Amino acid sequence: MEFPVDVALAELVPQLQTGPRWWYEVKLDGSPDTSMCLIAHAQVPLPDSFGFCDHLPMVDIRDRSALRTLVGEVVAGLGSLTHRELTPALEQLGMPPVPEDAGSKRERIELSFSQVADVELPQVTRRVLEQSYFYVSASVRYQMEDLLWEEDAPLKIPKKARRELARALDLSELARNHAPFLRLLDRFWITEEPGPSIDDLLNGRRPVTLRDRIERHVFRNPGDWSAEVLFENLGVFEAGDARFARFLEGLVSADVLLDEDLQRATVSTVNGYLRPAGVELRLTGDDGGYPLFTMVSTRLHGNRRPKNIIFASLAKPDIRFRSSVDNDIEIAGGDPDDILVYDWEIPIEGLRWRDVHAWWQTTRKCSSEIDARKNLYQRLLKSLPKNSDGQRNLYIAYHEILKPSVEVPALLPEVWLHWDHKTVQERGPEALLRSRMDFLLLLPHGQRVVLEVDGSQHYTRDRGRIPDTAKYAEMVAADRDLKLRGYEVFRFGHDELKHLDAARDLMRQFIPDMFRRFRVSNP
Repeated sequence: MEFPVDVALAELVPQLQTGPRWWYEVKLDGSPDTSMCLIAHAQVPLPDSFGFCDHLPMVDIRDRSALRTLVGEVVAGLGSLTHRELTPALEQLGMPPVPEDAGSKRERIELSFSQVADVELPQVTRRVLEQSYFYVSASVRYQMEDLLWEEDAPLKIPKKARRELARALDLSELARNHAPFLRLLDRFWITEEPGPSIDDLLNGRRPVTLRDRIERHVFRNPGDWSAEVLFENLGVFEAGDARFARFLEGLVSADVLLDEDLQRATVSTVNGYLRPAGVELRLTGDDGGYPLFTMVSTRLHGNRRPKNIIFASLAKPDIRFRSSVDNDIEIAGGDPDDILVYDWEIPIEGLRWRDVHAWWQTTRKCSSEIDARKNLYQRLLKSLPKNSDGQRNLYIAYHEILKPSVEVPALLPEVWLHWDHKTVQERGPEALLRSRMDFLLLLPHGQRVVLEVDGSQHYTRDRGRIPDTAKYAEMVAADRDLKLRGYEVFRFGHDELKHLDAARDLMRQFIPDMFRRFRVSNP
């Protein structure tokens, strides 16, 4: 990848994220004759030609210094391994390899961790929390989880709603199943790490832990504590929003409440206090026959799973119902490849590239997954308007920035929102506004995001020479309609995206922010 610069190398180098995956070619002083390569410890091939490629990491302005300090102290525990054991351990944690002759074990660990780019730190943190090489105390795990979960822009749940909810919960019902309930508390709260009191030390007694007190006041003497008192002792009211949400999801799960009626009754109680705050526990699947509930925004309440997605059309589709009872449609006439119809089930995790690739490979009978990716990329690119460089650049930049991961949300171009067999002139005042969306992303838990690239045709007439307030009013009205239907709309001016380099810069900032806003996990 070429990265032209017009600054001194000393000024540029600190800005580059070095790590195990990136190859940078830097042109100095804008001169085509002067170049050098900064090559990390492990090189990968340069980007391929069809867009699903490794690229520079997304620009991410989040301050991860606290997380880096904490994880760095934890991975120092790898020093208990032998030199030979250290190499696979680093690999398992996603840290760059360091040769055995590079120094002491401590030096090898520090060198490897220093090469972990900020954008890769969350993934390393997850693997540290899952590893079995060394012990991570409950308090340190708690801090790491909070820092990690906060990056997903958790839904806000006010302290007042938490306390009022705690007063309404029946602790005897929640703790009906002793062992599962305690496992849940141990998973999310610090129940066994108090410091010994002076009296304990003098008398040689084992310190009394919070877990001991829960055993006594919740199980041996039921009624001693209410749910509010338990929550107070656990620190629930001051905990991070993400931890509280996960705790509630666990509390109403089939692992803790082994009765479906009790699950649903508890969810109903919880939602009575959470909905005024704009969140709720919603049925999103099943767990071995029991309902599975997930914390979501109530703004998504009206969203249903799409059945047919008509997109990337090269002409207006000629649609007819194959079965009006089942809402099954088909494209009649013309070249069937001119109109794409995705009719597979949309997962609760949203529509990802792996889903669209599998659909394309199956329906087009592609010989390999790589061929399917390449062919689909070119077909979607072909559907974009030739007179909109902005749309094309947004599409290309999205693919480049997100690397070759198949777990990221699929960016669908030219998606039909409304379809009417009559023209606007024939339909008259009842005509539906905005028949197509420039881009659509179907994100986890029914979230729908629309990206629109606005050229001058959106608010002018006579080829951009005369402002047209009526056109602008139609656009604003269409936005309102989309938002009322549960879509989130983000607009980009065409001039922001008319050059590919500018589009890349803009998308590197926008995509991480959008994913945090809608709680899309980074792959």
